[in-house]
Amino acid sequence: MPVGENLLGRVVDPLGRPLDGKGDIKATDFFPLERKGPSVIERQPVTKPLHTGIKMIDSLIPIGRGQRELIIGDRGLGKTAIALDAIINQKTEKNRPSCIYVACGQKKSKVKRLIATLEKEGAMEYSTVVCAFPDDPAGFIYLAPFTGASIGEYFRDNKKDALVVYDDLTRQAWAWREISLILRRPPGREAYPGDVFYLHSRLLERAAMLSDEMGGGSLTALPIIETQAGDISGYIPTNVISITDGQVFLDATLFKKEQKPAINVGTSVSRVGSSAQMKATKKVAGRLKLDLAQYQELERFSEFTEELDPQTKKTIEKGKRMTLLLRQNDLTPMSIEKEVIVIFTGANSDIEEVDINRMKEFEEDVLKTVELERPDILKDIKNTGDLSDKNKEDLLEIIKKIKLNYGA
Repeated sequence: MPVGENLLGRVVDPLGRPLDGKGDIKATDFFPLERKGPSVIERQPVTKPLHTGIKMIDSLIPIGRGQRELIIGDRGLGKTAIALDAIINQKTEKNRPSCIYVACGQKKSKVKRLIATLEKEGAMEYSTVVCAFPDDPAGFIYLAPFTGASIGEYFRDNKKDALVVYDDLTRQAWAWREISLILRRPPGREAYPGDVFYLHSRLLERAAMLSDEMGGGSLTALPIIETQAGDISGYIPTNVISITDGQVFLDATLFKKEQKPAINVGTSVSRVGSSAQMKATKKVAGRLKLDLAQYQELERFSEFTEELDPQTKKTIEKGKRMTLLLRQNDLTPMSIEKEVIVIFTGANSDIEEVDINRMKEFEEDVLKTVELERPDILKDIKNTGDLSDKNKEDLLEIIKKIKLNYGA
């Protein structure tokens, strides 16, 4: 299939043919759909961050360039929204990765909305959308993710970075099951063929951070899997969890509680961890995971009793406000330097004193004040990737002042 820079800004089918009516694509290279992933010798550890612009992910479940991070959850909990935010956020990143979105068995109306959003946000110029619709032959739905991987590999092999989103691999597994049953392959568990694990592993093994000898390019994969009633112990979910380097698990109960993105901190994990984080984020987010885990434990415990000691009460109050600080609407990715300031505010100052109903206002106030009075702090974080002790003290002073207007 055709690959190259000319595919950016285009919508294509799994064979690389244009679907957007903008004329033919003049390709520079042609890649096979199935290629072998790089060997262990040709890779290097994942150390460069890929910022998604989502506070919760960048601080708690960091994603690095060359990582495979699974987005998993029930239908309609915002899995595509997370991937979309990650693509839009690349617009402002240094050495921006090219993005490929693979719509695998997604409805035409959904894909149309998605393309319109990308165009409106100015993200289409560095993105390619590969479409296989539900009414396409099963073979197309099966091939679409491989097409996305091949387009991404062109950038990876040319010393650049690429990000590919497979939305979603559950449908690819269905298509492969359909093809296999037609081919009279013996059905195994849940009527899937025996090689459905190999199908996803050979696809996701192509994501890598190449060694410096190989040019140091990277391909990051965000596969999406749909679960039934939150069951991550199903056949396909467990398969893909064991192939990827961590998962972002979206929880229906959190979603109903208006916590968006509805990420469950307990079951979500990044197996690359803080080695793919910026120094500043690492500094401010260290406390955060512990605080949130403590809060979740104590919250369950506090449901059974009224009498709580002051320390427990303080932890619960702080946790409540911290979860409010981590809320974020979709299509509003935040620059990493602003994220650092918000998380620093939550983790390092006594926010339990702030009126709980005014948390959103409080967060905006802190950001606005820093932007107006001390833009040098934001600049420092962006340029050095670190938060100096001097800046920390200045931030605490600013936050202290602002807190006085919020009942502290």
